[in-house]
Amino acid sequence: MSFFNNAKKILRENVREYGMYIALFVIMAIFTITTKGVFISSRNISNLLNQTGYIAVLAVGMTLVIVIRHIDLSVGFLAGFLGAIAAIALAFWGLPVIAVIPLVLALGVVAGLITGFLVAQMKIPSFVATLAGWLIYRGAILVVTESTGTIIIANQAFNDIGNGYIPDIPGLSFLPEMHKLTLLLGIIGIILFIMGQLGDRRKKQSYNFEVLPIDMFVLKLVFVSLLIGGITWLLAGYNGLSWTVVIVLIVVGLYDFVASKTMLGRHIYAIGGNPDAAELSGISVKKMIYVVFGSMGMLSALSGILFAARLQSATTTAGTLFELDAIAAAYVGGVSAAGGVGKVIGSLIGALVMMSLTSGMNLMGIGIAYQYIVRGAVLAAAVIFDVATRSRGK
Repeated sequence: MSFFNNAKKILRENVREYGMYIALFVIMAIFTITTKGVFISSRNISNLLNQTGYIAVLAVGMTLVIVIRHIDLSVGFLAGFLGAIAAIALAFWGLPVIAVIPLVLALGVVAGLITGFLVAQMKIPSFVATLAGWLIYRGAILVVTESTGTIIIANQAFNDIGNGYIPDIPGLSFLPEMHKLTLLLGIIGIILFIMGQLGDRRKKQSYNFEVLPIDMFVLKLVFVSLLIGGITWLLAGYNGLSWTVVIVLIVVGLYDFVASKTMLGRHIYAIGGNPDAAELSGISVKKMIYVVFGSMGMLSALSGILFAARLQSATTTAGTLFELDAIAAAYVGGVSAAGGVGKVIGSLIGALVMMSLTSGMNLMGIGIAYQYIVRGAVLAAAVIFDVATRSRGK
C-alpha cells in the first residue's frame, strides 16, 4: 500500500512534469489501438520523429522566450526565409554545405538580436515587435522565391540532414535486419541516464535535499530505460537514427544543460519569476533578452535548414504556422503562461504530443478541419491545466 501512496503523492506534487508524459503515453496508446498497430510501427515512428524535428527545435527556443515572459511570432517565417537563403546559397551561389550552415545560423542570430533590440532597448512589446517580423519575413520569402517559385536543392549532403540516417557498424552479422549502431547508442543512452540520475540523487542527499523514495526512484529508472530501449528498438528496425533526430537530441541536451546547470540558465528563470527582483539582484534583464532572442533566431535558422533539407527544396509557403506549433508544443510541454516555469525537455515532449496527434489522425483518415479543432482543444487544455495548478499552488 505504501508503494501506491508514494506514487499518488509524487504524481500529485509533480503533476505538471509527469502530466505531459502521461498524455503522450495515452495518445500513442489510443492511436496504436485505433490504427491496429500501424502508428507504433518502426516506419511510422521514424517518420514521426523526423517530422517533429523542425518544430522541436523551435519549441526549445520558444520555451525560454516564454519563460522570460515574452513571445516570438516571427520564428515561423524567419525559419522559412532562412531555409530559402540556404537553398539559394547552395543552388545559385555555389557555396559548400560547410559554409552555408554557419552562414545561415549567423543570420538567424542577427535576426534574433534585432528583435531583442526592439524589445529590450526600444521597449516595444514582444508581441508587436515579432508580429512586425512575421510580416517582414513573410514578404522576404516571397521576394527571394518570386523568380523561381520553388528552389530545388540538389546537394545530397545537405538533403541528408533532413532525410539521411547515421551509418551502421560494418562487418557485424548478428541481427541482420536491425541497425546495430542505433542499438549501441540506445544502450549507451540508458547507461548515461542511469549514471546521471544516480549522481543527481547522491548530490541532493549530500545537501539534505528531498529525493524520491527508493521504490519510486527505481521505478523511474526502469520506466525511462524501457522507454529509451523501446524507441531505440523501433528505430533500429527501420534504417536507425536519422540525422534529424541526432541534431534534435544534441540541441535539447545542450539547452537543457544550460537551462538547468549553469548561471545563465538560473538568470533566465530568475527574470521569468520576477524581472524587477532579478534586476535589483544584479542580473541584466536587457542582456538576457538579447541572449534569449538571439538564441531563438539561431534555432529558427536551424529549423529552416531541417525543413528545407527534408523537402529538398525551398518554397513560398515554408514556415507557415510553425510559430503556432512551437508555441503550442511549449505550452503542452509544461511552460507557464506567467513565465518562470518550464523545462527544455518538456518542449520536446510537447512537440511529440502535437505531432503524434497529427500523425495519428492522418492515419485514421480524419479531415484537416477536425485536426485543427482537436489540436486547439489540446492547447487550451494545457493552458487551463497551467492556470489550475498555479492557482492550487497559491
